[in-house]
Amino acid sequence: MTDHDGYFETAKPIRVRGGPSSPLLREPVGWWARRFIGALESFLDPERLRRGRAYAEQGRVLRLDVRPYEVTAFVGEGADEPHEVTLGLTAIEGWDEIEGELARRAVFRARLLAGEIPQDLERVFGDCGVGLFPEAAEELHQMCGCSDWVDPCVHAAAALHFLARAFDDDPFLALAWNGRTREQLLTALRRRPVESGLPPVVETPLRAEGFWAPPSGLAALKDRSAHPPAPPGLLLRLLDPPAVKIRRRSLTDVLEPAYEALARRDGDDSPE
Repeated sequence: MTDHDGYFETAKPIRVRGGPSSPLLREPVGWWARRFIGALESFLDPERLRRGRAYAEQGRVLRLDVRPYEVTAFVGEGADEPHEVTLGLTAIEGWDEIEGELARRAVFRARLLAGEIPQDLERVFGDCGVGLFPEAAEELHQMCGCSDWVDPCVHAAAALHFLARAFDDDPFLALAWNGRTREQLLTALRRRPVESGLPPVVETPLRAEGFWAPPSGLAALKDRSAHPPAPPGLLLRLLDPPAVKIRRRSLTDVLEPAYEALARRDGDDSPE
């Protein structure tokens, strides 16, 4: 079975263990969880979400299974059989465009290949006309076998809150839910050619009038969001590694600590 862009779907789901002893419940709520829940609160009943958070923090979400565009959760309630909850997303048609944008933007590409997800990844999705998280009720499909007719039911709300904590622990799960596992995305980025991302040079004649005037449009530049800083080993991640081994280690692995040390030293050389 394949998805829309020809990738084989993961036969085995990504499993997240829950229950009262889950380590996810011992960690404070982080940025990814807050961003996800904030998106849900824009179209779901906040009071129902708060009830679901209480359920989740009590350890009633026993397990999550994350597949492309579908999360299955098992939410316990006393001695009864756990409720099976399904959280579905509409499939993304434009993954090829998203991967192309991520590959073209060198900093995003380097950070992803280094195993990091920048918090402004949503900006790339937005530029491609899709959302990383659901932004309307019709974009999130919820199913539960309980008798609660209110949307979301407390079991679905609990599953959403526990899923949010799972995003804090591994933000790549948000991409897996949207149709790309970590391995699929990184493989696609490695296969794409490195692009400079620089606009073509256009030569314009030099005019005497206005030469000493300040350039126009400076106010607009202040509103542009800054790109995340490039990691120290940017070139090591972007370029194909040479076929050189040092004590059975690749040259990239050997040089990476040196790049990081140089970056730390440069950061400490501030003028007194």
